Amino acid sequence: MEDKQIQYFDLPALLKIPSMDIRKVARNNLSLQTEEYFRFLSKFVNRAPMVLDILKKIVALKAKEYDFRSLGEIKDILETIGDNTFIPDITDIINAGKRGHNGFAAECTKKILDDFEKLCAQILAAKETDEPAMPPYILNENDPTNRDHAVLYSTKSLKDTVSMLDFEEANRKMCILAVDDSPVMLSTISAVLGEDYKVHGMPNPTVVEKFLEQITPDLFLLDYEMPEINGFELVPKIRNFPAHRETPIIFLTSMGTSAFVAMAAKLGASDFIVKPFQPDNLREKVAKHISRKILIY
Repeated sequence: MEDKQIQYFDLPALLKIPSMDIRKVARNNLSLQTEEYFRFLSKFVNRAPMVLDILKKIVALKAKEYDFRSLGEIKDILETIGDNTFIPDITDIINAGKRGHNGFAAECTKKILDDFEKLCAQILAAKETDEPAMPPYILNENDPTNRDHAVLYSTKSLKDTVSMLDFEEANRKMCILAVDDSPVMLSTISAVLGEDYKVHGMPNPTVVEKFLEQITPDLFLLDYEMPEINGFELVPKIRNFPAHRETPIIFLTSMGTSAFVAMAAKLGASDFIVKPFQPDNLREKVAKHISRKILIY
């Protein structure tokens, strides 16, 4: 009964989960409809709490034979939704359990438990809280780049839906997050870059993580000297998001010393600009480093 009640998901958010290859699913299943793919995701979400409970029982050496057998279905669902990351380990866990090698099964489970729990949380976060008033994602044919008018049709294939979302991604203005405690500096950055990019200005660095749970910038401009959290301290918080492990970071600073440059490079910064900067210099640096997160397949 639970699988007949379909749940809807934010497909662009799912496309950003590194371990999920939804495009491969779409290529290999040309007749698969978007709504049917959501049905498989609904199965995963419905079973995830039970699976997490089983995995924790395996780690605690309290699992029974039927617990190991129950993992077979989630393995099939993972393959169906495009996440093969956990399949080899789950296969080893199931086989170990069948042979009574519970200690080995526990060790295999420990390797994947945190990452599997994170995947469950990412998919659950992409679940729409309410069923859409109209059936899901076909872009407005008169304005194919406008996500605000996107609607998903149940008759639309997953391949076509993903292709349209990728088309939109390729044609959108790329997004920049500028973090600086100076409102004047944020206004200057927006004035210089706003015509070519979507610029978000943030004067409070302590709320960056919450912002990144909703928006995925293509480049960061970070001030170094800020209250509570400086630019260097902000970098690990940004890199902790899987989608931003390689996102370009440019420092804006009044310090251009060799020690500062060396530390910025060590943290993985792409570049730095000394304040006050020339508008053309900022444009050139951003154009050099900015890159999209999702590529058309």
